[in-house]
Amino acid sequence: MIKKSKKIILAGLVSTLVVAYLFGSSAVAKDTSVKKYTPSTAKEKMAAYIKFTQILNVIEKQYVDDVNTTALVDKALKGLMSNLDAHSSFMDTKAFKDLTVQTKGQFGGLGISIGMKEGALTVIAPIKETPAYRAGVKSGDIILKIDNTATIGMNIDESVKLMRGKPKTSVTLTIIRKKELKPLRIKIVRDIIKIQSVYAKTIEEKLLYLLVTSFDQKVVKNIKKAINDHNNTQGIILDLRSNPGGLLDQAVGLVDLFVEKGVIVSQKGKLKSENTHYDAHKEGTDTSTPIVVLVDGGSASASEIVAGALQDFNRSIVIGEKTFGKGSVQVVMPIGTDEALKLTVARYYLPSGRTIQAVGVTPDIIVHLGKIEYQEDPVLFKESNLKKHLEEELTKIDKKEVKPIDINSTSENNETEIDESIITEKQLYKDAQLKSAVDILKALIITNKGK
Repeated sequence: MIKKSKKIILAGLVSTLVVAYLFGSSAVAKDTSVKKYTPSTAKEKMAAYIKFTQILNVIEKQYVDDVNTTALVDKALKGLMSNLDAHSSFMDTKAFKDLTVQTKGQFGGLGISIGMKEGALTVIAPIKETPAYRAGVKSGDIILKIDNTATIGMNIDESVKLMRGKPKTSVTLTIIRKKELKPLRIKIVRDIIKIQSVYAKTIEEKLLYLLVTSFDQKVVKNIKKAINDHNNTQGIILDLRSNPGGLLDQAVGLVDLFVEKGVIVSQKGKLKSENTHYDAHKEGTDTSTPIVVLVDGGSASASEIVAGALQDFNRSIVIGEKTFGKGSVQVVMPIGTDEALKLTVARYYLPSGRTIQAVGVTPDIIVHLGKIEYQEDPVLFKESNLKKHLEEELTKIDKKEVKPIDINSTSENNETEIDESIITEKQLYKDAQLKSAVDILKALIITNKGK
């Protein structure tokens, strides 16, 4: 029996096995039905059920190998659900258990969000500080083979099972990457994935940089803590790049921190019970701190809701590249105690009424990923300070405070320890999108001062 009362709403590409599980082809999700819908009559329904039973009986009696009826029905259900859309699926005991573990923020695997895009098994995004991330897997990589097995014709469930394995064992992905002339082979060592969903750093002391890697159940709590720990912040950069999504309540809660009234997101489905909306609340809201949001093609679902809602409320400037476009609602409905259906029951709509399904969020300012040429200032000292500086250096020589140079030392030996809590100017120039975000945020801060 399907217990819909125990449904779990997912606002993201949350995985059961590798990391992200609900990704799919945007083309599949489009509402471009060729034939007009006509409901089946009672007679047609009965005929369809009889046909299904007859085929099961034929397989059981005449198929060359012995087959179990329960296994046959499970396979039929998996095929049925996968043909509805790329996000619906039948979850067996293992898949249902893995989904529960993943939404709690810890699971085994490679650390990549995957999905079917235009019929190809595609990496939506590697999650920061996971085996796949460290091995060099990138958003947009097409997985051609998993070890020696080709992925052509393979569904997400099958691919996920091949990529899963015991921690410390390895799997080799053969991938096709844009601008690479030949396929690449990347060996990845599996591990238990512990998600740190929020990273907080400062830029030039007055700017707070918040990277949200996925929307697990700790996001709003960790964002609040980061903001409280940096109470002198003049502006916030919210980095949602390569964020595959996650839990809806966390996306809503994050927007609610910065918006005091209005509908953050609404959903509409076939059943009236699926039609609902989520409102902002005034209590504890920060409406004054300027915000810039960073997104890219790996930003999906929950991260698109956050970026799109803040954009619609004119609460932030969105910078980067167009997002993935996953705006449908999946509900996990348990069947008994060990299995479940993950079914698309509605679509999300942003405050302005627009949908992100198969469309995505278009940034206010398009900035492509890349580097900016950085050059040190050749003038080390101003003329007025030069004489004083030279006099100080001569004093050091007289006091024998000169440090001898080891001719065997290298630049590697002399590197200073990197402070992970800050983002330096050199680091900014390596990320054109982030550098643009910083420049625009500074302009917003100046504009606010003029009010």
